[in-house]
Amino acid sequence: MYKYLPFLIICLISDGTAKINFRAKEKEVLDKILGPGHYDARIRPSGINGTDGPAIVRVNIFVRSISKIDDVTMEYSVQFTFREQWLDERLKFNDFGGRLKYLTLTEAKKVWMPDLFFSNEKEGHFHNIIMPNVYIRIYPYGSVLYSIRISLTLSCPMNLKLYPLDQQICSLRMASYGWTTDDLVFLWKEGDPVQVVKNLHLPRFTLEKFLTDYCNSKTNTGEYSCLKVDLLFKREFSYYLIQIYIPCCMLVIVSWVSFWLDQGAVPARVSLGVTTLLTMATQTSGINSSLPPVSYTKAIDVWTGVCLTFVFGALLEFALVNYASRTDKQKKAAKAYKRQLEFARNNATFSKHMSRQCEIHLQMSQENCCRTWLSKFPTRSKRIDVISRITFPLVFAMFNLAYWSAYLFREEEDET
Repeated sequence: MYKYLPFLIICLISDGTAKINFRAKEKEVLDKILGPGHYDARIRPSGINGTDGPAIVRVNIFVRSISKIDDVTMEYSVQFTFREQWLDERLKFNDFGGRLKYLTLTEAKKVWMPDLFFSNEKEGHFHNIIMPNVYIRIYPYGSVLYSIRISLTLSCPMNLKLYPLDQQICSLRMASYGWTTDDLVFLWKEGDPVQVVKNLHLPRFTLEKFLTDYCNSKTNTGEYSCLKVDLLFKREFSYYLIQIYIPCCMLVIVSWVSFWLDQGAVPARVSLGVTTLLTMATQTSGINSSLPPVSYTKAIDVWTGVCLTFVFGALLEFALVNYASRTDKQKKAAKAYKRQLEFARNNATFSKHMSRQCEIHLQMSQENCCRTWLSKFPTRSKRIDVISRITFPLVFAMFNLAYWSAYLFREEEDET
């Protein structure tokens, strides 16, 4: 019987070990490492290898969504999961042979926390539905992981000279508020410090790429550690092509219909010119209302300004045509009166005068073909309309060539 006693003892010991409540052990460990006599959350952790150097905090973020990019207020809204990780040797504990992988807390006040803030933040909030979206994990070797979900509205200074063919760089800046680099240093986590959700969608922009960097700042009170993420957004041009550029082109082309109307159709030509001019002015006003007032000229200002000039030029062309038409009538009446006087002269003098006019006419046709072609149209007002039918589209086409070549080429330079 006694030979089975050691076996029974081993079975009892193993059976007792299997019934250990490790959740209760978590409470014991937390009470021990966070007890008032053992841990003080007001004191920062020591440096690497227990030295007096600065505490190293590694940061990474996961961008969940970007809801808007506002050109008027020059800001953007982003929601992301923010994570910090550092080593606090005061929080080491026994993991019971790997049974306790980590301890979880939901109250940040119980441990020391880096005093990080977002320097370009305008407003923000945490998420508390259904429970606060935050946790703190303490690992057996003293590592602390802090994770929280945040929504922020951040300032984004924009350069709109190439609008709407522009690209904008919006930054997310994180810095220490009170601890200098002698006590606290922020570093990006190795690997992928910034991650972006795969199905990220923006209504008018595309996230081209993002870059991480450091932005330490020096003030009168010392040097402070700073991290930043530069998000490069490219504006989607298709929306502006449909909403702005094509309608403006159509208005300019419609204003040219006036050149093909009869010179005597004064009400039709005036109403057409005034209507297109007012519509173009309204279009320009609507575009400017959706943009901030800036001191420089934007690409869209060049486009709308030139289109407005073409529409206004078509209206002025009719004024010139109307003036030339009245002048032509006066000249026609004067020629009729002069012709009556010429008929009173003798036939020989009249024949000689006509032959000289014919010789001059033939000589001019040899020198200038364009003038010969224009001479087919009897009045100056008609000639002005004919010239405008060719000149206006040709100049507008040349402007389009210069405009798109200049701004698209500048856009490619900015990308490189």
